Amino acid sequence: MTHSHPPAGAPADLRLAQPAGRWLLTAVVIGSGITFLDATVVNVALPTIGDELGASLGGLQWTVNGYTLTLAALILLGGALGDRYGRRRIFIFGTVWFAVASLLCALAPNVGILIAARTLQGIGGALLTPGSLALIQASFAPEDRARAIGVWSGLAGIASALGPLLGGWLVEAASWRWVFAINVPLAAVVVAVAARHVPESRDETATGRFDWTGAALGALGLAGVTYALIAAPEKGVSALLLAASSAVGVASLAAFVCVQRRSSHPMLPTGTFGSRQFTAANLVTFVVYAALGGVTFFLVLDLQIAAGYSPIAAGSALLPVTLIMLALSERSGKLSERIGPRIPMTVGPAICAGGLLLMLRIGGPGDNVSYVREVLPGVVLFGFGLATTVAPLTATVLGAVEDRHSGIASGANNAVARAAGLLAVAALPLAAGLSGNDYRNPGAFGDGFRVALLICAALLAGGAVLSWLTIRSPKKPAVPAEPPCHVHCAVAGPPLQSLIEDPPATDPEEPERP
Repeated sequence: MTHSHPPAGAPADLRLAQPAGRWLLTAVVIGSGITFLDATVVNVALPTIGDELGASLGGLQWTVNGYTLTLAALILLGGALGDRYGRRRIFIFGTVWFAVASLLCALAPNVGILIAARTLQGIGGALLTPGSLALIQASFAPEDRARAIGVWSGLAGIASALGPLLGGWLVEAASWRWVFAINVPLAAVVVAVAARHVPESRDETATGRFDWTGAALGALGLAGVTYALIAAPEKGVSALLLAASSAVGVASLAAFVCVQRRSSHPMLPTGTFGSRQFTAANLVTFVVYAALGGVTFFLVLDLQIAAGYSPIAAGSALLPVTLIMLALSERSGKLSERIGPRIPMTVGPAICAGGLLLMLRIGGPGDNVSYVREVLPGVVLFGFGLATTVAPLTATVLGAVEDRHSGIASGANNAVARAAGLLAVAALPLAAGLSGNDYRNPGAFGDGFRVALLICAALLAGGAVLSWLTIRSPKKPAVPAEPPCHVHCAVAGPPLQSLIEDPPATDPEEPERP
């Protein structure tokens, strides 16, 4: 018996109580779950990857950043492709691409091939990630949509929480290669369910060209700057090459801004930044997620390299952060609705900074580091700070633009967060004086870890000050009636709103919202 799909423009009428609705949720939860897993699981395997493949610290940085680079640069384009050509079609295509790239990662004979495969994996993630929420919004009846989004975001958050734990277990029980190979059977389930049970949908009004030039310039700009930051401390890299890479990166990013301003079909309409509240919230996003990216990169490495933790113990270290965010994000959002976002977005980063200062107590080689006494207090405080910050931040971003532009606003905010993490992982080892094989030297890495924590704490303190100075809390805060996620764990990036009501085809010059 075959399953018939409604036409792409059919009304959204799936219900959670129906088998078809549950099948759709199964597909998008597993599909988005594998991308969330890869955002958190790989850090746990980095020391083992470095030892087996003979990689330098720069190679490990690129193992993380190759994925983040293409994901950040192309995620907005991925959403637009789904709107035009069919969300189910692009979702399935992205899942297959992600699975093939994951297999290439698992089979990589050297770190160069691994980095290339991770870059391809990020392209698959950019095609897959926007479609998850878009399919829910396009397919479920309005009365079930909010509940379906809540189920999706909660289960996806659990996947993020379990990622490092699963990664540590796979590294210890089998091989780091299974961190990537496990995506293949999961992706096969997603494709089988989506092809049979998920209805197709698209935006029938989406027209015009895609902004391939903008996407290429964004990726080239981030790649140039990232290469310069990672290669700078490495021996044998010429100053001329570093200068050329920096110049190409900065010039490409400047050209990206010019193209977005002048294009009739920009990937990122610059009119949304006409709202000072929107611009300020994205600046806060940048510093907060730069600190978060640096902490998640360094802490798991330090616990294995300097403190002597096993991969599974190190992978479990940040579990309280995701659990706290899952438990408190909805309450934080409701508090922000009552008092406005300014106070939570000021207090939250300050609490995070306090958590990082507590982590300075983590000992080094031979200190018999106690998780409960030295690691857990800082991790818990850091988690409370993030839970206080992220939901008001997301609401502020969406409330700063007209409802019809909420999709592009959310996509831009998500891309800013991922770019911040990318640049943090590239820049912090340089700032901390780490390079080459320093990750094999417990004493040197422990010293660099403390410097990195202080820098991240300073970023968070700066984010608190920035929020207090720039974020407004009107008497009746402009919070979207239907936020993208009621419960979420935004370790990888802020919750992503679908582009369904907002295909990036115009560049309206919006006035500042009152």
